[in-house]
Amino acid sequence: MNKTIFEITKMDCPSEENLIRMKLDGISSIANLDFDIPNRKLTVFHNGEIDQIEKSVLELNLGGKKISSEQTDQTKFKETANQRKLLWSVLAINFAFFLIEMTTGIISKSMGLVADSLDMLADSFVYGISLFAVGGTLIRKKRIAKIAGYFQITLAIIGFIEVLRRFYGVEKLPDFWTMIIVSIFALIANGICLYLLQMSKSKEEAHMKASMIFTSNDIIINLGVIFAGLLVNWLNSNLPDLIIGTIVFVLVVQGAIRILKLGK
Repeated sequence: MNKTIFEITKMDCPSEENLIRMKLDGISSIANLDFDIPNRKLTVFHNGEIDQIEKSVLELNLGGKKISSEQTDQTKFKETANQRKLLWSVLAINFAFFLIEMTTGIISKSMGLVADSLDMLADSFVYGISLFAVGGTLIRKKRIAKIAGYFQITLAIIGFIEVLRRFYGVEKLPDFWTMIIVSIFALIANGICLYLLQMSKSKEEAHMKASMIFTSNDIIINLGVIFAGLLVNWLNSNLPDLIIGTIVFVLVVQGAIRILKLGK
């Protein structure tokens, strides 16, 4: 058995972990993957050469770089039986808030909430791909990734068009109270997701330190929508809502492009 360690500089949350697992799935020489998200490290236990594995890691463009490779006597690995159940829970929470934020965003005329709902949907796609494709063929997994990625990009493009329409048109101000209240609940939901994800990890200190890394992007987005809601009321303008919506749509497209890479 060989043990190869990679540094993945852009691996800062469980979404990247799942993308890497999807990319490496199907490589028969891999015995186990050990992720250290706080330190951006991936340890691959494998038989034979590392060339195919290294090529797959680099193709994700997550800043992957091989650090070391050596032989090891380790053949037993940590039990991950509960991971599937926890991923189902996280997927359910993300998808539920996609529906909630999309609905309230449309009703309140807030592009910030609509965009944040797509961010929740993006997370759901990542976990869903991992779960629904388990046991399936690599071709099936790539097909699912392509569908998810293109669907996500389509929704984001529609969102961009709507932002432009509202920017150049005369629209009723979004309901800032709805923006703030729903975003607070989304913030709580992200906290619950963090808790569930931590339950799938060991209770070592390093993993506890990773909590800020796990939720940093989603928390920033939630706080951004809350701040935009306050500015909408203060400035009596829909511009803050359109700005935060545009920023989140860009993040959604970036996530979709990453998912599409799995379909190659």
